[in-house]
Formats: sequence, C-alpha cells, structure tokens
Amino acid sequence: MKLMIASDIHGSSFYCKEMLKAFENEHTDRILFLGDILYHGPRNDLPKEYAPKEVISMLNGIKESILCVRGNCDTEVDQMVLEFPVLSEQALLSIDGTEMLAVHGHKPFPAVKAGTVILSGHTHIPKSEEKDGVFYMNPGSVSIPKENSHHGYMIFEHGEFLWKDFDGNVIKQVKIK
Repeated sequence: MKLMIASDIHGSSFYCKEMLKAFENEHTDRILFLGDILYHGPRNDLPKEYAPKEVISMLNGIKESILCVRGNCDTEVDQMVLEFPVLSEQALLSIDGTEMLAVHGHKPFPAVKAGTVILSGHTHIPKSEEKDGVFYMNPGSVSIPKENSHHGYMIFEHGEFLWKDFDGNVIKQVKIK
C-alpha cells in the first residue's frame, strides 16, 4: 500500500488543491490526515486562499480515500460537514509490516513498543528522529510551514518515508526496514 501522509491544511483551498494534485500524481491508495483540516487557530495567520467551505467540498469528493485523526483546531462541528471520520484522537495502522500510531501531536504521545512509528503533525515542522527504538515523524504542514520548511507531505511505501514538496522534489528519505 502506498500512503500519503499530510497535516495542517488549516482551511487553505490553494494548498488543498496542491495536495490533491500530488495525491493524484503519486498514485497513492489513501491519504492519512494528521489533523487541523479546516480552521487556522488563534496562533496562525490566515493561510493562502483561506476557504474552509471549498476544502470541505474537495475532501468530501475523495472521502473513501481518507483516514484522519483529530487536531487541536478540529471540532465536533467539523464532523457535521465532513463526510469521513475526523474526531478520533489516534489511529493504529499496520502497513506492510510497519506499525504506525497516528496522532496530531498536541498531547503527550502514548507509550508504544520499539519499532513503532509515531506520525504527528501540529508543529508544522518536518521531522524524523529515532529514540529508544521508536521513530517520530512529522510531515510538516500543507499550508503553514514553520522554521523555513516547505509546503508538503510524506509518502510511505515499502518501509520507506519520503518528505516531498508540491513540485514533487524529495526533501528527505528515511527507510525503516
């Protein structure tokens, strides 16, 4: 299975369109969102082409391809307009023998066994680090990257993670197995 991992769209129709073009071009099977889909929150500036209703329409159009966990800017009212589940605090996935725990990242990470990959967003900063056998990975932000990082996403396939920008450039590559 080929999985796109993205986080922190924050209602940007411009960057949602860029992400969906990448989803199509990458020929991925599913998208895993790590939260903060529609709203920008009080600490962020409005992203380019802030239009949550347009983002709703675009994402509902591919609802069968979406997996999602709840971010700190996601609320119960979002579930009323989005046609895929958005309120789970975490999701445990096993893909091609790789165990992954998906969370947004604004709460303490739960304990996991060595070899697990914890996927989180929230900081808007792409990241990959290993500590005590646990891999911590962050795709960065689709619409509001921080610390001079890129607008982008991650791809997971065959035990390998790729961080990419919306021009398709590989920024970083990490092989787990």
